[in-house]
Amino acid sequence: MDRGDQGGGMSERYARQIVLPEVGPEGQARLGAATVAVIGAGGLGCAVLPVLAGGGVGRLIVIDDDRVELSNLHRQPLYTMADIGRPKVEAARDAIARYNPDVEIAARAGRLGPEDAAALVAEADLVVDATDRLAVTYVTSDACLQAGKPLIAASVIGQKGFVGGFCGGAPSYRAIFPDMPSSVGSCAANGVLGSAVAIVGGFQAHMALQVILDTTPSPLGRLVTLDLSDLAIGGFRFDGAPEPAGPGPAFIGRGGLTAGDLVVELRDEAEAPEPVVEDALRVSPAAIEADAGLPRDRRLVFACATGVRAFRAARSMQRRGRADVAVLLAE
Repeated sequence: MDRGDQGGGMSERYARQIVLPEVGPEGQARLGAATVAVIGAGGLGCAVLPVLAGGGVGRLIVIDDDRVELSNLHRQPLYTMADIGRPKVEAARDAIARYNPDVEIAARAGRLGPEDAAALVAEADLVVDATDRLAVTYVTSDACLQAGKPLIAASVIGQKGFVGGFCGGAPSYRAIFPDMPSSVGSCAANGVLGSAVAIVGGFQAHMALQVILDTTPSPLGRLVTLDLSDLAIGGFRFDGAPEPAGPGPAFIGRGGLTAGDLVVELRDEAEAPEPVVEDALRVSPAAIEADAGLPRDRRLVFACATGVRAFRAARSMQRRGRADVAVLLAE
């Protein structure tokens, strides 16, 4: 069956949404012809993927480098006890195939790196960022902005989260968040309620469907905040937000390093006994802020565990006139 033709024998599966005026046969055909890349098959991904597959999105590309663990199961209902130890992308592919066998699923085990982002975005009509790595959000937004492709990004910790529609004619993630926060929480350290993940992920999937269906008003250029501890929903439109005046720090992988680069390792020996590369220079973030007298005739490539400290160090250097800086995503 042509992925763009979901009439005939498939009409019963989608009948309850085809009857909606904002969907109809044309909208259903649009969903069937769409390719959506979902980066991350964790909590948000497990909420997004069944909604997109259930709605009849024709092709899903799923990217994740993790394996299913027992601690995942309270918020990642695509997986069962039998999946523990399996790559998440394989378990997610199999679960979605049982749910809707007419959806084409490409399961790709691995992390999305800076060198891979452009090719992934070129494959997709829409990208959904369901990761828990802020650096990947910036990398994905940069690639989507360059290609003119829409991005639906979300995050959730505890009982709070947000969902936003970026690029594809709307401002990028950098336009709203030009700087990373000083610290970033995690589900492991800060905790998360499974219902909060399901709600934020469901909202993310809803916005993705709206983009494909080209609804009015568009979810692109819209950020929604959710504080589920007191059931508060807020947000704003940012259609006119300008892109940053100058380019922010570029993200590179190991393959983007050159012989002239100076890699600056921001983790001390207790955190990282082995630096990210053998000849990296260890410098503390505090020394960067105090201007440690780093050489000016080489590109400075900053590295840390998550990319957050590295991004902030690179931005600090940019503000002092150092344009030749980058952030290394090597893990």
